[in-house]
Amino acid sequence: MKEFPPEGAPAIPQHTPSDRWFTVEAIDADTYAISEYAHWEEPHCYLLNGDRASLLIDTGLGVGQIAAMAAGLAGRPVTAVLTHAHWDHMGGLRGFPAFAAHRAELDWLTGQFPLPPAAVRAQLRDPRLPAGFDLDGYRVFQGRPARLWRGGETIDLGDRQLRVLHTPGHSPGHVCYWEPAAGYLFTGDLVYLGELAADFPSTDPQAYLRSLRRAAALPVRRILPGHHSLDVPAGLAGEMAAAFARLNARGLLRHGAGRFAFDGWSVRL
Repeated sequence: MKEFPPEGAPAIPQHTPSDRWFTVEAIDADTYAISEYAHWEEPHCYLLNGDRASLLIDTGLGVGQIAAMAAGLAGRPVTAVLTHAHWDHMGGLRGFPAFAAHRAELDWLTGQFPLPPAAVRAQLRDPRLPAGFDLDGYRVFQGRPARLWRGGETIDLGDRQLRVLHTPGHSPGHVCYWEPAAGYLFTGDLVYLGELAADFPSTDPQAYLRSLRRAAALPVRRILPGHHSLDVPAGLAGEMAAAFARLNARGLLRHGAGRFAFDGWSVRL
């Protein structure tokens, strides 16, 4: 089994750019949220520093230079991992010499991404994009991961360890990253405040419910989501699992059932 993060990864230019596109917020002394609040998606990436290695969970839209931002904050090369291979989470992967994703996302990373470039550019379009950003030249990242997760792996940063949890539903290879010592659960698009998307052909509402139940069973002290507010109740996965279960009991946890609103979040089926 290959070591991950890899030793001796090629250096990334280590500076903190004066790029105002990103907002950096400290979760603790060694964990940062790097956010793109100027875009309607409001995606978050997370930089984790250990005493041996640094890790970036997701890479955002690909608008700003997140590799340089992460390396500047870490003071060393950074390895990237994905929660899933959607364009708004893997846009910055071009700046990373090695990254990891679940094997069920491989097709979308290597030539079979389902949306045409024009459709992605339409979703990326926002009047607040930085001046000079070449929207017409934007392309969805394609490339093969250095490591393919199955689920259950441990990522060793030295004094910090994370577990890879396969949590399908939003996408076939969606994963969460669980740091037991801190009680942090990095949830990607499984759990966040806002509208959950479970209506795409590649989504699976029943698998989504099972993944929510798995997340809810963990002794989570803080949920760190993929979008929108960082102030997420630690018990939100359990609340969502209960709501999904009620929809399922009514025969509504299926594609085409519609949109259902709850307290601070909704789901589109």
